[in-house]
Amino acid sequence: MAVTFDLFGTLVDVEYPSDPAETVARELESRGIAVPDDWHVAYGERHVDAPAGAEVPLPAHVAHALDSRGVDAAENVVRHAVVAAFDPDVTRRDGALEAVRDVGAQGPVGLLSNCAVPELVSKTLIRAGLRGEFDAVTASVGCGWRKPHSKAFEAAADALDVAPETLVHVGDNPDTDGGIKDVGGRFVDVTETPLSQVAAEFEAEP
Repeated sequence: MAVTFDLFGTLVDVEYPSDPAETVARELESRGIAVPDDWHVAYGERHVDAPAGAEVPLPAHVAHALDSRGVDAAENVVRHAVVAAFDPDVTRRDGALEAVRDVGAQGPVGLLSNCAVPELVSKTLIRAGLRGEFDAVTASVGCGWRKPHSKAFEAAADALDVAPETLVHVGDNPDTDGGIKDVGGRFVDVTETPLSQVAAEFEAEP
């Protein structure tokens, strides 16, 4: 048995910008990029024709949104602006570290997180004191697919070198994390099974 944990809302709580478009705009302007007057409209539009379930990295979305309004910006500048815009305070949830370590003592343990912002998952793990606790870390911005798409869970299973159907995924959202069931795996909902009880539940299994 291998186990993956969701990150945001399961192991940690973070404070996101209340107005992401505005926060990104301020970071772009601080780097000399002229943000169009209808930026909020451009930010809210779809600019990348990606398959259903595919992750579009936020820097790519922002770059295309600027381009749609005739604003040219260097790729690295846009990336730095987006990364700086999402620099949240992080709070590790009670029992999170213990749950990860207890599960890891029983078998492979990984992380599978939906996140379109580069570096945010690794930054969050460091701030939460969870860096180095996982055998593999898979983020949608890296693997290219968001939960509940099967390919996201397949990528996480591959990173742990296990079959997807043997994977147990621990998360807080049945609509996304529950997608593990589509590949034959099992979903553990932390809103029903607290983190403090997750490892004990696996120990009780034959």
